Amino acid sequence: GRNPGALDSGILAESGATGVVIEDNQVDGNLFGISLQGPKDARVRNNRIHNRSDLRLNERGNGINVWNTTGAIIEGNQVRGGRDGLFITTANGNVIHGNRFEDVRFAVHYMYANDNEISDNVSIGNHVGYALMFSNNLKIYRNVSLRDRDHGLMIHTCYRSDVADNYIRDTEDKCVFIYTAAQNKIHGNRFEGCGTGIHFTGGSEDNKVYENAFINNRTQVKYPGMVSYEWSYHGRGNYWSDNPAFDLKGNGIADVAYHPNDILDRVMWKYPTAKLLLSSPALVTLRAAQSQFPAISPGGVVDSAPLMKPPSLSVALPPEGSR
Repeated sequence: GRNPGALDSGILAESGATGVVIEDNQVDGNLFGISLQGPKDARVRNNRIHNRSDLRLNERGNGINVWNTTGAIIEGNQVRGGRDGLFITTANGNVIHGNRFEDVRFAVHYMYANDNEISDNVSIGNHVGYALMFSNNLKIYRNVSLRDRDHGLMIHTCYRSDVADNYIRDTEDKCVFIYTAAQNKIHGNRFEGCGTGIHFTGGSEDNKVYENAFINNRTQVKYPGMVSYEWSYHGRGNYWSDNPAFDLKGNGIADVAYHPNDILDRVMWKYPTAKLLLSSPALVTLRAAQSQFPAISPGGVVDSAPLMKPPSLSVALPPEGSR
């Protein structure tokens, strides 16, 4: 079918299907692949879903569509094509584990879904890896985003969530985008080879960001405001690949605080054509002056305990040939 409003699906489980098990199916050429519309304690395991991609993006269906569902375990599925790999809304207390998503808009798309776990999933080459919006108390563990286009992870108006041990690499734009999200813990992650490591906005206060590795991102952190944020916790900060640090105490913590951004970064964000003047004497002098007088540094991230080595990574990467 081609009617999104009717949820034309390969497999549809409605509210009366308590304890339904959907596993080991090949679901090809449908608008929606598998839809859960209110069943409790569903199990969706080891299915291979390849949705229609011959329609305009907004007319396509989701690989796995979840609404008003509790206690579901969705694991080991492979989804390709369609709109979103997995879209979940108004559904609390579910586990999304060990799935793989390719050639979709958002690999995992959360809206108004609280107390869920998203763990050990893989997103490859999508517009956005994990788009988590208006959802609280999420557990976001050991997920992988490789070569996603816009964001590896987007956290929009989410609170009291734990984001740990995820690996985001080679995102064209941002590894992570944080928008009006607070009281979250972001730790043990690796953000590598992206246009921007983390871009966050005002309203994203009171997040604990520590023991992450920022490796070879063109801009490690982008925050255009003037408020200062401390990114260390209990004496442990983050690893920064561009930090020329030294550790005379030998305790694994750099002796000097690290500021990912300076005045010139703000000039470039506001006036992109100023990049043509990066090697000019005036800008070189400004950067040198700021290094000698930290008091003129703008607001933004301050890491008072930067790490000398990146923390070990616990996430399991997909085999090299399958990336």
